[in-house]
Amino acid sequence: MARSRWWLTGFALAGVALLVGVFVLIGRDSQQPVEPPGPPGRGPLTIVSLGDSTISGEGAGEYTADTDGRDGNWCHRSPLALVHEVKAPGIVKSVNLACSGAPAGQVALGEVEQWTEPSQAQQLAQLVKTHRVAAVVVAVGANDDPHFSRLISECFTSWFMDSGDPCSEQITDDWASRIEKMVPKVVDALDDIRTVLRNAGYDREDYELVLQSYASPIGPDIPENLRNLNGCPFRTEDLRWVKETGAASLSAGLRDVAQRAGARFLDLSRAGDGHEACSGGADASTEWFTRFTVRWDDLTAVERATHAIQESFHPNAAGHQQFARCLSEFLATNDQAAACLKGEDGNLHPAPSLIPQTVG
Repeated sequence: MARSRWWLTGFALAGVALLVGVFVLIGRDSQQPVEPPGPPGRGPLTIVSLGDSTISGEGAGEYTADTDGRDGNWCHRSPLALVHEVKAPGIVKSVNLACSGAPAGQVALGEVEQWTEPSQAQQLAQLVKTHRVAAVVVAVGANDDPHFSRLISECFTSWFMDSGDPCSEQITDDWASRIEKMVPKVVDALDDIRTVLRNAGYDREDYELVLQSYASPIGPDIPENLRNLNGCPFRTEDLRWVKETGAASLSAGLRDVAQRAGARFLDLSRAGDGHEACSGGADASTEWFTRFTVRWDDLTAVERATHAIQESFHPNAAGHQQFARCLSEFLATNDQAAACLKGEDGNLHPAPSLIPQTVG
């Protein structure tokens, strides 16, 4: 009988010890930080933009004071830029590291600066210390060998001088080779972005990397009375070339970049169809790009005068909203590539991209 009680008592004590052990283990687990799914680290789930003027917010207005000429910084970041308009599940923070005029070398790791700012990839490396980056969207390449913004300026000069051949005829001969020279530079920039995230402990499946191309800000179908300094001072031949050849072949080159870098690709080459600068005639409210724009107050200060027309022919606030709508829907898919096209509701939506994969 005594032996039986001893056995029962021992069994009970063992059970109590087991329960205590379970509670101790549960207590310890509850005190350990739980790694959230997705990107590693701590901080808000964030989308980040890197690149040049088409994504920094140039043309959208309301630039942050520190990027509107202060101490030589003309990156022109706007709170109305597309990155701040993107809607994606779980993402609660948006950060804009893009800088107007930036070449691929300043987006990449290295010593290249743009308007006093260091490498955007290096800035990203600092950001991931306090943010969980779920998506990175990049728009860059036009300021490298293609010099797309300079092309626009040259075509303006051609209209102003009203002599000689259209500027597009001079550009066409080496346009394909310019794009070919650009491709490896943008690939390197995307590779550096991946390097930064990999060094921070990210796996590829932890984030989305999207490269977007450029929408044509101008087109040939504008009223003749706006083909001047009141709106869009370009020859019709040049307007047609920029839209039908320049932007389209630049997008083809950038699609090649995305394929080489293993990034997703969003084709914007036709995103502005029917909403280019001056396309609205007397009613500019339907346009998604700025017309020829002069910030007259800047002309009163020597250090600002050379930037007085910097906003011209860039996506405006409405354009950024539309591009953000398309990007938001694209991020919600598993598609590797898509094109932003206007739907029956008048808004942009991602659709199958049909541009050539190589530059001819």
